[in-house]
Amino acid sequence: MKSFFETEIWPLKNRLYRFALLWLKDRDKAQDAVQETMTKGFLHSNQLEQMNNPVGWMVKTLKNESLMQIRRDGKHEVLDEADSQMMVVESEKQDFSREVKMVYRFLDLLPAKQREIFYLREVEGLRHQEIASYMELPEEQVKVNLHRARKKLKTYLENNGNGQI
Repeated sequence: MKSFFETEIWPLKNRLYRFALLWLKDRDKAQDAVQETMTKGFLHSNQLEQMNNPVGWMVKTLKNESLMQIRRDGKHEVLDEADSQMMVVESEKQDFSREVKMVYRFLDLLPAKQREIFYLREVEGLRHQEIASYMELPEEQVKVNLHRARKKLKTYLENNGNGQI
């Protein structure tokens, strides 16, 4: 019989990697942050099993780990344009359509909070409540930021991605 960690936490590693890559914009640092987060998840697996939202705890832990790396480095390295368009696990690489590439470019133009909320909801498929829990925001604020991000995306796509938001 598999443990809670093996069935519920370990499968999150690819999703956590994509979050870390979004925040750190460096593959090696993202892998390090995920490894640290998974270690903490393993050490706290008994407590996680009792929680209502263990995924939120893992994402929040990853975010804290990522912030610690940014502070430690004293700077935030930027991916080159090709990497910023392909924030996916390397094993999941695929040819993106022009529209998907435009969406990734658009994400870089959004304010940080809107970018994060949009990514968590639309790419990772988290529910509003899960996003609110781990970002420590009211659920209504999550919905408002998501609405604003979607509205900006629509405007961006209608203007054929000419950078007019």
